Amino acid sequence: MKKLEENLRYSFKNNELLRNALSHSSYANETHSPLGSNERLEFLGDAVLSVIVADYLYKTLKDKPEGELTKLRASLVCEKSLCRFAKELQIGDFLLLGKGEEQCGGRERNSILADAFEAVLAAMYLDGGMEVAREHVLRFIKDELNHTEDEVFHDYKTTLQEVIQRNPEERLTYVLSAECGPDHNKSFTVDVLLNSGVIGTGTGKTKKRAEQMAARDALRLMGIEK
Repeated sequence: MKKLEENLRYSFKNNELLRNALSHSSYANETHSPLGSNERLEFLGDAVLSVIVADYLYKTLKDKPEGELTKLRASLVCEKSLCRFAKELQIGDFLLLGKGEEQCGGRERNSILADAFEAVLAAMYLDGGMEVAREHVLRFIKDELNHTEDEVFHDYKTTLQEVIQRNPEERLTYVLSAECGPDHNKSFTVDVLLNSGVIGTGTGKTKKRAEQMAARDALRLMGIEK
């Protein structure tokens, strides 16, 4: 668990809280663990996460109306995002799973990883208080926000497609040109080609994001996007 605490940048005073946060229901049922599963912590973590993100967005994006803030929060705390955060922390390596779940690849299951991220957050909140939880969440959210704003409010791929469609004979293609980093923290680079020529390049933590950034790069070169 010490390695996980290093990844979390937090040392627990009550180690049972962390162990409980990592205990999947399959493990709790098989072992009849007195701690139970991490489901109650997941419930609490979901609420703590929502409050921290909502507070940060409210104070940071003062020009955004309620509807846009709601969309942003939903995107930032969706299963896909939480799973990625959990992989960066390597939480999957420390999960306590039942034999069946282990054999079925539970350590890589998106829903399990996302739930575990929330459960660990709740454990940190109970052990160290709201400021500890806030610092932990914002470590991920601050970096995620700029990219998420682009994805939620700016569909660069669609804009680029609309520009190119003015000439029906032209064709856009997105090609993965590079990927680097460990499995839990990969970075992807994508080129967007107009027919056979590269007109933009983008990098992101997902292929989808890299494609959006490549389209944005192409639009900038065309003088359409600043």
